[in-house]
Amino acid sequence: QVQLVESGGGLVQAGGSLRLSCASSGRTFSLSTMGWFRQAPGKEREFVAAIRWNGDGTYYADAVKGRFTVSRDNAKNSVTVYLQMNSLKPEDTADYYCAAGAPWLASSVRSTTEWDYWGQGTQVTVSS
Repeated sequence: QVQLVESGGGLVQAGGSLRLSCASSGRTFSLSTMGWFRQAPGKEREFVAAIRWNGDGTYYADAVKGRFTVSRDNAKNSVTVYLQMNSLKPEDTADYYCAAGAPWLASSVRSTTEWDYWGQGTQVTVSS
């Protein structure tokens, strides 16, 4: 059974930092694009960041560029993806989802329909 499991969410004050992790299991994602999306209450799920299979390419949403950093660890049998979030703002409050499998294209990674696998999400709350 393929699983993506996010962790690291929580409550943080504005200006603070959090590091999200996404652990994969059930198949290898070492050749897969990995990404992060978020969904705030009452809003649609939106793209946050994506990283190429070998880590040498990244995309970011304009809203997080310069504050968030996506990275990955391609271990032999398991891939873990990270999202380091700095200078957090109240508008970053959302459920954050890990995703896997989109084509490595700027338009594809930004679309929720292009991803093959999704995690269950982890909640991030930024207080003002």
